[in-house]
Amino acid sequence: MSTPKRINRAIVTLKLPRKVPDVIKLATAIVTAMTGNANYPTPEPPLATVNGAINDLTVAETATQARAHGAAATRNDKLATLVQLLEQLKAYIQKTADANMENGAAIIQSAGVNVRKPAVRAPRTFEAKTGAVSGSVKLVAASAARRASYEWQYSSDGGKTWQVAPVTLQAKTTISGLAPGATVTFRYRGVTKTGEGDWSQLITFIVR
Repeated sequence: MSTPKRINRAIVTLKLPRKVPDVIKLATAIVTAMTGNANYPTPEPPLATVNGAINDLTVAETATQARAHGAAATRNDKLATLVQLLEQLKAYIQKTADANMENGAAIIQSAGVNVRKPAVRAPRTFEAKTGAVSGSVKLVAASAARRASYEWQYSSDGGKTWQVAPVTLQAKTTISGLAPGATVTFRYRGVTKTGEGDWSQLITFIVR
């Protein structure tokens, strides 16, 4: 039996510009992209409503630039109205994309908006940091498995001989009692239910 293909949900991102003319430009582009778009047969709110808010904001922004009395406050109200409508439109776009997740990204982009990029976490690597007290080194390693233990060793003669540090159940430890100024080499390996892993690459650190 084959495993169903996992489909990641595409998420709408609506990053509004700071300048009002740019907000107007973006809103106009969205309305243009969604007009007659088969993916969006019944936009909510209606595009005519959004277009009316764009026109109102355009007039208010022009008055503000002309420094008409009270124009800035009116402009801000019209801006808030348009932003609220765009947020509602964003929700409608998301709902439409969710109904066809396999093509969700393309559906979102066809509305003139972008798809949020997934956060990418850099994989943890083996590293050494100065510990909280003099003569200590904090080691942080990559996780071997959800359930694993970790063996740690260190050497003060470039790896010719190794000292054994206590085993931990987390992929981190602190080794204390080292001579400040000494150059020490470290390594670790994970131990899982399948057995011992290979020793990691060596890292060298000057003890503070």
